Amino acid sequence: MPTLEEIKQMIFQLPIQEQITLIGDLEEKIETLSMMQLAETAFIEWNDEEEDIYDA
Repeated sequence: MPTLEEIKQMIFQLPIQEQITLIGDLEEKIETLSMMQLAETAFIEWNDEEEDIYDA
């Protein structure tokens, strides 16, 4: 598996338009993950072990 530094070097060798596309893709993924983490906190009250009896 390449190191972070090796990945950076590969990215810097890409044409600028591909770097811009990559930045957009990364921003979208980070935004999605952040929203999922935020949404997860809204459902903590639903995580009731007593209700796990219905999973059986």
